[in-house]
Amino acid sequence: MKKTLLPKNENIYETDCPILFAMEIIGQKWKLPILWYIADKEVIRYNELQRKVVGITATMLTKDLRELERDGLIKRKQYSTIPPTVEYSLTDKGKTLIPALDTLYQWADEQMKAK
Repeated sequence: MKKTLLPKNENIYETDCPILFAMEIIGQKWKLPILWYIADKEVIRYNELQRKVVGITATMLTKDLRELERDGLIKRKQYSTIPPTVEYSLTDKGKTLIPALDTLYQWADEQMKAK
């Protein structure tokens, strides 16, 4: 197993820590459920995503989708229909995140069962 190199005698929040970098991108309350549902469906429409992510407001969903798009994890496609149709899917970069999330899920599942 590869050992993670932690900064010695430094404030970790003042370093270039890959874990903290990742958490800035996906660590907010709604981003992981959004990513899971998009990954599960491959392509999902905005309204369906809003129904699936129970408890999220339209404002927060829009904000998080914009941030995930800005960070290159999802792509947005808008069709010129009336009413407008918007679909979301993972980018290649976003797809590379899913195996890591699967591994984290498996680890957490084992820890919850071991309680």
